[in-house]
Amino acid sequence: MPILETPFARLDLIRQPEQANEPLQAFDAADEYLLTHLHEQGLPAMARVLILNDGFGALACSLVGQAQVVCSGDSHLAHLALRKNLARNGLPADDVTFVPASEVAQGPFDRVLIRVPKTLALLEEQLIRLHGQLAPGARVIAAAMVKHLPRAAGDLLEQYIGPLQASLAVKKARLLFATPTDKPKPVSPYPTRYRLDAPPLELLNHANLFCREGLDIGTRAFLPHLPKALGELRVADLGCGNGVLGIVYAQGNPQARLTLVDESHMAVQSARENWQAILGERPADIRAGDGLAEQPPASLDLVLCNPPFHQQQVVGDFLAWRMFSQAKAALAKGGELWIVGNRHLGYHLKLKRLFGNAEQVAATPKFVILKATRT
Repeated sequence: MPILETPFARLDLIRQPEQANEPLQAFDAADEYLLTHLHEQGLPAMARVLILNDGFGALACSLVGQAQVVCSGDSHLAHLALRKNLARNGLPADDVTFVPASEVAQGPFDRVLIRVPKTLALLEEQLIRLHGQLAPGARVIAAAMVKHLPRAAGDLLEQYIGPLQASLAVKKARLLFATPTDKPKPVSPYPTRYRLDAPPLELLNHANLFCREGLDIGTRAFLPHLPKALGELRVADLGCGNGVLGIVYAQGNPQARLTLVDESHMAVQSARENWQAILGERPADIRAGDGLAEQPPASLDLVLCNPPFHQQQVVGDFLAWRMFSQAKAALAKGGELWIVGNRHLGYHLKLKRLFGNAEQVAATPKFVILKATRT
C-alpha cells in the first residue's frame, strides 16, 4: 500500500469502497503538490482551513494538529474514507469537522484548499458559498491533475474569488491560486428544475446532480416499466439521484414503504425536497449512505437501480457489482432487483452469476431493463 509522505505527515491511506488488490491509491500528485506548497508558504498556527472535495481524506489527515480543519464535500464515501483514515493513522476524529455539501461551512477561513471536482457546477456552488466566509488575508488554492483540470475551473475561481495565477505543472499536477477581492454577493443558479411529461412532474436538482438539466436516458427508459399496484412492499431506490424512480414507483404503489439512498449528499437533499413537494408528508426513509451496506438483511422486497459506471474520474463496473451484491443481501427470499443499463455492459451476465437468474423485462435499442430474483 503506497504511503503519502509530505512535510506535514506520513500516512497510510485507503480508498472507499475497499476492494481486494486495490489498483488505485487514495491520493495523487495533486495532493502532494498542494501540501508541499502549503508547507513552503507557511501555515499560521492553528489557522482555520476549509478543505473542499478531499477524495479520501489525504489533505485533512495531513493537517490534523497543524490547523483547525473543516472538511466539506458531497460524497458520503469520501466522508467514510476520512473517518477510517483518521482512525487508521491514530488521529483524533474530533480534530476534523465534516460538513456535507448540502450544508454551508461557516467561516471565517484563513485558507481554502480545493480539489477541483468532476462536476463544475459543484465547484461553482462551493465558490458562491465562500462569499463572506474568508478571513482577511485568506488564500484560496485549487489543485488537480492536469488531465482533469478544465479551463472553466480557473474561470470560475476568477469570477467568484479574484485574480488567478497558475503554477507550473509538477508530476502532471497543477495548482491554481485565486486572490480574494471584494465582489458583490453572487446569486446561485442552483438548484435547477426540469419537467417531465409522463408522468407530469417537476423535479428539483442541486448542483452536483448527475444529469441535472434533464432526465437521463436510462431512467427515461426505465420509468414506463416500473411495476404498479404491488401492495405493501418494502422498496429501495438504490443510487436515487433526485429520487425520480422512487417517487414514480410510490405514485403507482400507494401502500409501498420506500427507502431512497445515495452516496451524494446533494442527491439526497434533492430527493428529499422532491419527495415532499410531490408526495407531501408520506413517510419515506431518504438518506445518504454507502449503498445498502447499512440495510438489514432480508429487509426489502424490491430494489430499483440505475447503477453508475464511474467513481469520480474512474470508470468501471466495480460500483455496479457492489450495488447488486448489496441488493441481494438486503432482499428477502423472493425479492427482486430491477435495473436499467446500457446493452453493452452485459449486466444480465453479472446478475445471473450473482443471483442465479436474470430476466429481461423490456428493452430499447440502447438499454435493457432486467430483473433478478433472490432465491
